[in-house]
Amino acid sequence: MGQNNFFSKCGVLPILVLVFLFFSPVSASGEPRGKLIIFHAGSLAIPFKEMSIAFEKKYPGVKIYREAAGSRTCARKITDLKKPCDVMASADYTVIENLLLPDYAEWNISFATNEMAIMHRENSKYAKEINGTNWHEILFRKGVEYGHSDPNCDPCGYRSQLVWQLAEKYYQVPGLYKKLRDKCPPRNVRPKETDLIALLEAGEIDYLFIYRSVCEQHQMPFVVLPDEINLKSAAHEAFYKQASIKISGKRPGEFIKKTGKPMVYGITVPKDAPNKETAIAFVAFVVGPDGQAIMRRNGQPPVSPPKATGGLDLMPVQLRTLVK
Repeated sequence: MGQNNFFSKCGVLPILVLVFLFFSPVSASGEPRGKLIIFHAGSLAIPFKEMSIAFEKKYPGVKIYREAAGSRTCARKITDLKKPCDVMASADYTVIENLLLPDYAEWNISFATNEMAIMHRENSKYAKEINGTNWHEILFRKGVEYGHSDPNCDPCGYRSQLVWQLAEKYYQVPGLYKKLRDKCPPRNVRPKETDLIALLEAGEIDYLFIYRSVCEQHQMPFVVLPDEINLKSAAHEAFYKQASIKISGKRPGEFIKKTGKPMVYGITVPKDAPNKETAIAFVAFVVGPDGQAIMRRNGQPPVSPPKATGGLDLMPVQLRTLVK
């Protein structure tokens, strides 16, 4: 009996076909399918949850697994821990530029923006008084606790430090940056900005430097900062450049200088993504009209049209048609 006849008569061949179809990244009809692993910034948790639900509804053969962390931590999972990842989305596109290109990824798409704000509770100390002009004075009052994320793990962390430096210049208060650093104890610094929301809600801290979108998504009160210091506006890019901070680089002992600039989110597919075809389809969804609508609805205005950097000639054609 021939081998193929044996498999057919014993029912093994149909089973093998079914197994192949289930685990194949693309279905027989060409639709995306299979397991999709996404590493993303903590500030993308809510919009990417919404996107994942919409994408799985559109492609029932796909099952998405998301891991939220500080953007630099996400990149380290790929470069240092060698964890499988299909899509990496960062709160700062330069994290992908600095830590993943060109060894671990080939291209990078800028797809959304944001701005810094100060989240608080309704009953935070002096919450009725604080505003975009006096916030630094309020933070220095006795008993007031505030926090930020770790600059070496999370873009929101180093952006908080850039905001403090810019505030010193904007409000013309000499030494303000150092005073803000000195009054913020290590216990109020966590790996990613969303880790601190629980501390805020529990009353451990009164104020939190975080993205405006996260404040709106969690329906928390917040202080709107002037455009001159909130890292939102391209019109103030020259002023932003006056602030800078050194953070850890690719290897121990190396450092990267982060200079103030309007904040832009980035997304890529790692070179060794296990489910590359489905990953490309998901990125196309994120930067396309449906994804842009979700980002806008969650307080993170999209970059329109999305902008690409890196090896544009290596970018999949279906993405190249969507970007500038």
